[in-house]
Amino acid sequence: MPRQKPGWLTGALIGALFTATLIALLYLADQAFGLPFPPFDVFDWIARVLPGQVITRGIDTMVEFIDRFDLGETSSTAKTLETLMALLTFFGGGVVTGAVLFAALNAANPDLRGAARYLPGLAAGAVLGLPAILISQDVNVTATTSDSVSVLWLALAFLVWGAALSWAYYRLRRIMSGVSEHELAVVRPVPASSPTAAAGEAAHREVHVEPISRREFLIRVGGATATLTVFGAGLGRYLEYREEQQYQERIEANLAATTPEGLPNAGAAVQPVPGTRPEYTPLEDHYRIDINLRPPEIDGDAWALSIGGMVDNPRALTIDQIMNDYPAQDQYVTLACISNRIAGDLTSTTRWTGAPLRDVLADAGVQDGATHILIHSEDGFFETVALDLIDSDERIMLAYHWDGIPLLHQHGFPLRVYIPDRYGMKQPKWITEIEVIDHDEDGYWVERGWDKVAQMRATSVVDVVGETIERDGQMFVPVGGIAHAGARGISKVEVQVDDGEWQAAELRDPLSETTWVIWRYEWPFEEGEHRFAVRCYDGSGELQITEDNPTKPSGATGIHSLTREL
Repeated sequence: MPRQKPGWLTGALIGALFTATLIALLYLADQAFGLPFPPFDVFDWIARVLPGQVITRGIDTMVEFIDRFDLGETSSTAKTLETLMALLTFFGGGVVTGAVLFAALNAANPDLRGAARYLPGLAAGAVLGLPAILISQDVNVTATTSDSVSVLWLALAFLVWGAALSWAYYRLRRIMSGVSEHELAVVRPVPASSPTAAAGEAAHREVHVEPISRREFLIRVGGATATLTVFGAGLGRYLEYREEQQYQERIEANLAATTPEGLPNAGAAVQPVPGTRPEYTPLEDHYRIDINLRPPEIDGDAWALSIGGMVDNPRALTIDQIMNDYPAQDQYVTLACISNRIAGDLTSTTRWTGAPLRDVLADAGVQDGATHILIHSEDGFFETVALDLIDSDERIMLAYHWDGIPLLHQHGFPLRVYIPDRYGMKQPKWITEIEVIDHDEDGYWVERGWDKVAQMRATSVVDVVGETIERDGQMFVPVGGIAHAGARGISKVEVQVDDGEWQAAELRDPLSETTWVIWRYEWPFEEGEHRFAVRCYDGSGELQITEDNPTKPSGATGIHSLTREL
């Protein structure tokens, strides 16, 4: 009778159990000691090397999924989904490796003994671990340990994981072949009254050996790995939660130390219709889109902005020098993601504070022949900006505060750039270097097929069709929303009900020329189902693009509307 062997399905199961434990322990090491977390690093790397069309399709699909099932605010929900995808991708790699290893050992049928039995698993651990280590060294932006410590830890973790796969394979092979060994047996006490007990020996020392089954072995392995997984993941999450709470306390302390200021349009006559999105976005609600699952956490005390290339005075500026040596300028800004759909929530408004970029470059002494700057970020992002644009717009700044407090680390601490009238894809965060160059280059997202200029599209949105109100004996339906056109401003907003004429809406004074405008329209009530549409004109009087266009490559366009039963 041929000897039975554990098949590839059993290998996939063992791979799943051990990989879940590996992920949990890597997560715990990440939170407790600042070591790399390869599942996230591998996902970030994949997102960078895939063709732009694939990434765009993935972004569109995710946004559509979030919108269709109303899963919440787009940017935070997208990060949650990306996190799950990263974990499942890494987990799937471990499952496949376990299945392949078991299948390969069955096919090769090597007669390995002693420590040699661990060699196939060690090889599997190296096959999975080496790319993960190289990728972590390339893209990781969150680890605080040295490169040597990080590499040693990851090498040990993956090799132990692989050795465990080999151990499980050979144990199962012996069990299924009917081989009885003490190391594969359950040792149980034999009652003193048992006829098999030797006379004169203490009952508690009398044992006999029972071989265990394949099922019992898998149950024991499953129980042990589940315990380690729950322990690692639970303790790691506790440490992460504690850090989140401490970070929130620091934010609240900063806010408490900041003198509250009224918004500049507090006395505006036109009031938003209840249900219109907030005119000023709380920091915790500001959308966040970047190329990493987790943002870099830069040590502000050790950080410096390097300015080099075609300059007479290369320099490295600390954040204190940028804040103290240059005049601070404030600007209320509406920022939008180029991936934002019409009426999407990937747009927010807050107050930016920073130093004029052209002043900083002037002190560096830009040389003749220079045409652009290339901005590098800690997370690997990069973008170019024309020097002509910088020289012509004093509002372009190196921003270090939002809402009067230092940038939150997930939004670019300690420094990011603001360029009016451009989508967020053109405005790097976590800036580490500015290189002055004599040519133009495509930025990170431009290389992936997005618009070179990325000028913000004029956009108008119906946020709410409110409850009827009475005025002078007549019933009206208040309709409200927002309109914006980057730094070009909004000159007019019009509302259409059903197929009627376009009617002018009232405009609330904006926070600044670079923020959205709140609009309000009161329609004489008529019972029934009605469609409310909106369109806007920018500051020069140009009508927004009314044709429907997708987000890629230049930003979504089209007429937005809401249909309501009244």
